[in-house]
Amino acid sequence: MMKFLKIIEMKYALPMVMIIFMVSCKSTKVISGGTVDAKLSSKSVIKAHYQNEAGFKTLAGRVKISYSDGETSQNVSVSLRMEKDKAIWMSAPLGIVKAYITPDRVSFYNKLENEYFDGDFSYLSDLLGTEVDFSILQNLLTGQAIIDLRQGKYDIGISNESYRLTPKEQDVLYKTLFQVEPKNFKMALQQLSQPLEKRVLEIAYKNYQSLDNEILPNEIMVKAITKDSENNIDLEFRNLELNGTVNFPYSIPKGFNEIEL
Repeated sequence: MMKFLKIIEMKYALPMVMIIFMVSCKSTKVISGGTVDAKLSSKSVIKAHYQNEAGFKTLAGRVKISYSDGETSQNVSVSLRMEKDKAIWMSAPLGIVKAYITPDRVSFYNKLENEYFDGDFSYLSDLLGTEVDFSILQNLLTGQAIIDLRQGKYDIGISNESYRLTPKEQDVLYKTLFQVEPKNFKMALQQLSQPLEKRVLEIAYKNYQSLDNEILPNEIMVKAITKDSENNIDLEFRNLELNGTVNFPYSIPKGFNEIEL
């Protein structure tokens, strides 16, 4: 447990924070299926995707995280809370590690090491090879496209019973791929790659859940690949509630040493 928390806090802390805050709620029904309509255009699929964007205000609950890097594997359950467009918060057992993200800041601390980080989104941007902000993280974690698909032109195909969207003009250094599931037009997969750097970030949404006319992710699998490593993180959300009252207790303890990333 202590080793896993240290992994989160150091090299994998911010990637973990980026992916573990998913929207879900209690008394949910897992949904799957749907039939692809080969006649739909990319414009129609993109329009339907945005029509099904989640409209929640807050969430609170727990998420089970399973982590593996090829050499070690760990499981941990954390508390999470979120207020849409305003804040994302997580706490490991006993508050040993806490994280708090707002549109302006990324902050976390680790009581095991008496260390903390408090800064902007530049570290995440460098890590992913693209500009990252709160909105992008929120979209990723709620099953929405991490970029605005309405601003570009896309070719459409069918892959794994989903709509496959690829830019008509791919960037030479940075490539994207989106797969949209046919039942509710939420993301089935998002992939960002830098071929020359041999880096790939893949976010696969295993299934979704429905509550109060909201369609939200239920399980997610994340794979981060570099030329030297491969890290896998699976997430399963439990006992979660939607639109309740939430608060975000967070204060960096005095005397902790600042981490420079």
